[in-house]
Amino acid sequence: MPKILVVDDQRNMRTTLAMMLRGSGNEVEEASDGAQGAEMGAKGAYDVVLTDLRMGAVDGIDVLRAIKQKSPMTEVVVMTAYGTIESAVEAMRLGAFDYIQKPFTEQELLVKVQRAFENRRLTGQVSLLASEFRERYRFENIIGRSQPIREVLARIVKIAASEATVLITGESGTGKELVAKAIHANSKRATKPFVPVNCAAITETLLESELFGHARGSFTGAVSARKGLMEEADGGTFFFDEIAETPMSFQAKLLRAIQENEIRRIGENKPIKVDVRIIAATNQELLSAIAEKRFRQDLYYRLNVARFELPPLRERREDIPLLAEFFLDKFNRKNSARARFGEGVVESLMQLDYPGNIRELENLVEQAVALSGGGVITADEILPRTTRPPGGGTGRTLAEVVDSAEKLAIENALRECDGSRERAADVLAISPTTLWRKMTRLGIVFESKSP
Repeated sequence: MPKILVVDDQRNMRTTLAMMLRGSGNEVEEASDGAQGAEMGAKGAYDVVLTDLRMGAVDGIDVLRAIKQKSPMTEVVVMTAYGTIESAVEAMRLGAFDYIQKPFTEQELLVKVQRAFENRRLTGQVSLLASEFRERYRFENIIGRSQPIREVLARIVKIAASEATVLITGESGTGKELVAKAIHANSKRATKPFVPVNCAAITETLLESELFGHARGSFTGAVSARKGLMEEADGGTFFFDEIAETPMSFQAKLLRAIQENEIRRIGENKPIKVDVRIIAATNQELLSAIAEKRFRQDLYYRLNVARFELPPLRERREDIPLLAEFFLDKFNRKNSARARFGEGVVESLMQLDYPGNIRELENLVEQAVALSGGGVITADEILPRTTRPPGGGTGRTLAEVVDSAEKLAIENALRECDGSRERAADVLAISPTTLWRKMTRLGIVFESKSP
């Protein structure tokens, strides 16, 4: 039975609405004004809240904000009079499920409320699974009520139960590893290892040894035999992060390992059977990499069985307040602080473009908590450390801004390391091969000054 809260400061209207809804089998409670509605609705005990927009000191927008901040899964339907459609549109932007314009019929009301309840029920099923993920693997970062996140969570539930190979694409900082872990956590392999490896952080010469293992004496420094990470993941899930950073020669060996479910340690001829589910992720466009002969087409089709494309944060802005509040709570607990956002700060955060996505927002909040000394976080303490809001830009595209920042970081690292690409790659936490590719693409020429 749907549980509904009706919020209206006009007694006759509130009583009539409650009677209509109870007559259709709903459990209904009433709030006599916006303040009471905000307090009751924020407790999260309702499937749907039906609220008038025009009330006293606390209006329907205030009720909506309070509910979505504390109980984001509760659906809100707002009632608006003629001439206040702009307010209804604003309510939709802030997370209302729908609006209904007065005067309306009983049938129109029941249809709106039923649709809101069905959406709450469906997303609630996904939310339950997401909560289990967070409880078991601390996946608090998988937060959101936006449609793209709902779709991702629903797809995780469907794909996790299968043995399909998964390819996750999206910009850096969108949470690709979190999705991989969620798939593993909800699969029949959940009790077995989840082994991640960042392909960009391992040099080409060590990559094969790290993943497949090696025999004693197979190369200089191999003083003992060593199991590879794929053996360690036997029975579980292996996650290849930044798969596009692997060299073509390694891709051929990886393709065979996936197809045959077996590996060969360096220096050994005997194949070793491994039972692992493969999940791969990249922030690159693999079809372009294939065209440029940097990625094998056959490996792409082998990986691209089940596809997740994670949206950048700028395309799910309605999730920013939830994420910001989560990170605020996280760093308050970490620092034993009681910092809070000042007026207008969250709204300003929603205007930023976030080229670094969720990771950038997390860093902004962490810095702001430290700078605030545990008090009120002001806009000056959080906004100057990020890109400008839309409308105050430099006239350059996002790709140009990112390339410029990347070029500057590489040139600084090379300068600090006296032109040594190997040392600069270590400083930048990428492989020398990746560094060379980026230098070539960005037109960076840097000669060592060592005699």
